[in-house]
Parts: sequence; structure tokens; C-alpha cells
Amino acid sequence: MNKPKVVLGLSGGVDSAVAARLLRENYDVTCLWLDIGLGGGEDAAAVAEELGLPFETGDIRPALEERVCAPFAAGYLAGHTPLPCALCNPTVKFPALLALAGRIGADCVATGHYARRGTGADGRALLRKGMPANDQSYMLARLPQEILRRCVFPLGELEKAQVRALAEDSGIPVAHKPDSMEICFIPDGDYAAWLDRRGATPPPGNFVDREGRVLGRHLGIHHYTLGQRRGLGVSGPHRYFVSAIRPERNEVVLSDGSDLYTDLARCADLNWIAVPGLEGPMEVTVRLRHSRTETPAVILPRGDGVEIRMKEPARAPTPGQLAVFYQEDIVIGSGWIIS
Repeated sequence: MNKPKVVLGLSGGVDSAVAARLLRENYDVTCLWLDIGLGGGEDAAAVAEELGLPFETGDIRPALEERVCAPFAAGYLAGHTPLPCALCNPTVKFPALLALAGRIGADCVATGHYARRGTGADGRALLRKGMPANDQSYMLARLPQEILRRCVFPLGELEKAQVRALAEDSGIPVAHKPDSMEICFIPDGDYAAWLDRRGATPPPGNFVDREGRVLGRHLGIHHYTLGQRRGLGVSGPHRYFVSAIRPERNEVVLSDGSDLYTDLARCADLNWIAVPGLEGPMEVTVRLRHSRTETPAVILPRGDGVEIRMKEPARAPTPGQLAVFYQEDIVIGSGWIIS
């Protein structure tokens, strides 16, 4: 009996390598390494060779620039803190996997994300959390139904330690390769320098307090994010935190941090997963950034967006970041924070 075909995004890291090893048991696997112009495909090719799997390379540089890098840069210049991985997954990465799937007649695509996929009673594709220590459902919460229903996540029931052990036991060449924690197109992690190299970044300006009193000089608003404490270079009667960024005045507002907590946030550009839409108030927990912290909240429809009323104040909901709504381990949907 022929196995079903799947296209796996093979990055060259241990997670996707073990995903390939597991998928091979039940699928006819084709591996795709996505080229962003920085090299590094050798590890992915070595894994595919070790496992005896077909290996292809896909050049995603034009799509990455248009749909991720340019919006990422624009977001920082607008005083936001963009989230490039959540932008990339539905607009670049998974479409590239699906394009190859279409060419070779594969029904589904797979990645090494720590998440699970299910099906609701109404037939909708569900996105569920992976194991608590390494759940990555937050970064997948922008996937629409037409993509999600074709996804396979073979690591959804595993912890990272189990994945490392499987890699070592299987003789996978990247078993001990460190995890990458940086933005893929900014491997050194210095996003401000990356923005400067692109040109047209804001000049230095003033640090001010809430009353507009000048406290010092900043390096350019793109060097700062809401809630930041380190690297400000301003001394005073208390520790300072970034509490607002005003691109129209080229100012970064500093405070003692007490004004960073709020029980209200708004988001727009909703992606509903477990439900077709929001008809009225809904009890959820919400993640406001890529962390395991979830806050009990009620979400309410407000025009084209959603208002989030949290039952306890959350620190610094940040424009440009993603709000992801959960009920237990099920992702209800997500929206981009706007205020």
C-alpha cells in the first residue's frame, strides 16, 4: 500500500530532523529547505541524506522581503514591535511548502513545531497546544483554515528532551545542534543595526517623561520596545522603563513602569480558528506575547476588531505583537494588538 505524501519543512535543526524521522514511518516524505540568502542548508541536506529522503531547496527571498522583512521594518519605524515569525508562517513558509506539495501531489505539509492539530465537531481544523514546556501554538495562530487542515505536527506530543534523545538514538547528525533563538533573517540578533543597514531609520531624539520634560537623548526610536529597561542610559530618582514611543515627535517616553500595566487591550485583523467568528462576549485566556503566560480575560467584538478585558492587569500589551485566545488547550483565534 502506498504511503500518503507529505512535504516537510527541513531547517537543519534537531526539531525538523526528528520530525522527518518520525514521519518516515507513515508517510512518503519530501524535504524542503527554505533559502533566505544566508546559507546554512548543509545541515538540512545532511539530515535528508542520512534518512534517505528526497531533498529540495526553495528560494523564498522575494516573498520574505515583501511579506515579512518590509512590514517588520515599517512596524519598527511606526513605533511598534513586530513579530516576524507569526507573519512568515501563513504568508511565506507554509505557502512555500504547499506549493511543492501541489507539484508532487502531496496531500499535506509538516513542520517541527511543538503543536497539535485536531478536528472540531463542526469539521473545522483545530490548533491545539503542544506539551507545556515547549508549546509553539502561539506562533502558528495566524494559520487560516485552508492551511491548517493540511498540516501535520509530528512533535506535538513530545517534550524537547525526548526529541533530543530520539535524535541521538537515531544517529541524526544535528542531534546536539543548539536551538536558534534569533530572527532567521537577523542571525546576530541586532535588529536595530539591520534596520540601519536598510536605510531611512529615524535620527536620535529626546527621552521625555509623561509631562514632556526632557530626560536625555535616545539613539532612534527603532532601538526601543515598550517595557524596555536595559540600555537606556538615563539616570534619575528611580529605574526608567519605556512606557510609550511617539514616532510623530521622535520621542521615547520613560516612566517608573507603574503605567505599563493595563486590564484593557484592543486588537484587529482577526484570524478565527476554532470558531467562525465572535458573536458576543467569550471567556478565554490570552497570551499577549511569545511566552507561557496566559491571563484570564473576556473578549468582545468591537467593530472590525476585538476588545480584550483582562481579569488582572497585564504588563505592556505591545502594538505589533499578537494576542492569542485559548480555551484550555485549543486556540480560539488571534489578532494583532493595536492599542
